[in-house]
This record gives sequence, structure tokens and C-alpha cells, in this order.
Amino acid sequence: MVVDELRKRFVPNGPDVVDGISFAVGRGELFGLLGPNGAGKTTTIGVITTRVHPSGGRVLVDGIDVSRDPVAVKRRIAVVPQQSNLDRTLTAAENLSFHAAYFGSNRRDRRHRAREMLARFGLEGREDDAVNNYSGGMAQRLMLARALMHRPQLLVLDEPTSALDPQSRLFLWDTIRELRRDGVTILLTTHDMDEADLLCDRIAIVDHGRVVALDTPRRLRQLLPSDAGLELLIEGGSDPSQLFSGIEGGRRVEAHSAGEDRCRVRIYGEDERLTEHAAGLARRAGWRVVELRRIEGTLEDVFVHLTGRELR
Repeated sequence: MVVDELRKRFVPNGPDVVDGISFAVGRGELFGLLGPNGAGKTTTIGVITTRVHPSGGRVLVDGIDVSRDPVAVKRRIAVVPQQSNLDRTLTAAENLSFHAAYFGSNRRDRRHRAREMLARFGLEGREDDAVNNYSGGMAQRLMLARALMHRPQLLVLDEPTSALDPQSRLFLWDTIRELRRDGVTILLTTHDMDEADLLCDRIAIVDHGRVVALDTPRRLRQLLPSDAGLELLIEGGSDPSQLFSGIEGGRRVEAHSAGEDRCRVRIYGEDERLTEHAAGLARRAGWRVVELRRIEGTLEDVFVHLTGRELR
């Protein structure tokens, strides 16, 4: 999928809600699109899914322009919305079967595919239940099963785990990872920064209609101006005050007593070999490393740093 200089203006002579957004998503990639309310994220998704006509630029799905041939694009994509839009007058199996019928699947194939999807999403034995009797987690699983009925190449997930219990959330995360391994391209929007950090190969952060950052979660965290480094809890030695001063790759060292014969040490620096240097120094000085962890900001810290703290 390619989004190239996408623009959208809803009011003549008004501002561009989407102001030149560009990014490309590779086949089988799990790509996150994050942004505060009003950033242009929802409009961008609307163009990708053919619901919104762009004012400028273009979007290609499998090489097909979404504006020139929306029907062909719709055959290649599927959307799981944040709010349930299942037909509650139908059973679970009927929801899946009717969806497949829209895409030209014959009765035999869509029944087989429905049974396959219901089993995959833990809904076997509940296929004839009315959707009204489904819990929120079950309904979300059914929506994902429905989206996969026509084997889409691009799957758009809009806040897929919001309001789910932990077990349902973990199940969906595992399923999303499986789909990526199967080669399905996934576009994820979420306000759960931990979810984006855990799942996404790359993330674009959008604000005021523009992409303000695009990279892997790890490299995005490196955009923070705060210090990064290591924190060690060491024990069994003596006089650590000078032990790590001048350590290769370290900019600043802080050491504090942690009770008894323990000491907590923070070494600030971005050198990738800092861990190796610190552990070696402690060992040679007779200290035992009890704990060692990286000091780095979270993806949520990055998001707030780039988009601000004001409410939208």
C-alpha cells in the first residue's frame, strides 16, 4: 500500500484536514497509524478504505488507485471497526456467510469458510447463537472472523482491543501476529501505546494532518530528549563511588545505597556496548549484578513529546 502526498479538505477555502501525508506499507507488514483526536488519522483511513474521496494525492492498494477503482480495492481490503456493526438479527454463522456472499462466494464455500473461521476464533459450538447473546470479546472476535472471510490482502484494524478483558486482548494480539506471519498486511490504529509498541513493525505518528515521525517503535523511542542508559543493582563489593566513573560510552554516573551491601547505579549513555562494559567493571571489582535494565522512555512518552499535552 502506498499513500502519496494525500490531502483532504472538507470545506472550500478551508484548511486541509490531511495535509500531504505520505507513507508506504510493505506486504505482510504490521503498520501502526497513531495520532491524537483531530490529527487527520481517521480521514486518512477513510480514504484508504474508499469511504472518503481525497482532495489531492493518491492512495494505492495492491497497485490500484482507490479513487479510480474503489470496487477493486474493496475486494482486497477488510475493516474491523471500533464499534460493533454486526447484524444482531442474524446468528454468528449467518453474519459470516452473508459477508462472504457479498464477495461472490458460493454457498458451499462460504459455509466451509465460516466453520473454519468460527473454529479459529474460539466460537465453535456458538455458530447458531444470536449475536445479541455474545459478550463484547466474542463479538470482537466474530468481527475479525467476518473480515477474513474473503481473504483480504489488507486488513484495517480500528482500536481492535478497546474495552476488552485481558484474556480477549491477548487472544487478539496473538491472532494479529499470526495473520502477519501468514502474509496479511495490517494497518492498525490505536490509542494503546503499549499495544502499538508490542505489535507494530513500524509506526507513523500523525498530527495536524502531517506525519511528524515514522520509524520502528525502538527508533521512535530514541527521539526523546531525556537521557537513556542503564540501571544496575549490585551487591557484595566495596566503595562503588568511583567504579564506573570514566566508563566507556557513559556520559554521567549516579550511585546510591540500596541497603545492606547493595548499591543502585545509573549510567547514562547510548553506546550499545554500555551493558557489556558495566557488567565487566562490576565483576572485576568484586560486585555481583543483581538486576540490570535499560533506561528508556516509552512510546507514550514519544507520542506526548511529539503531539503535546493539550486536550483535543
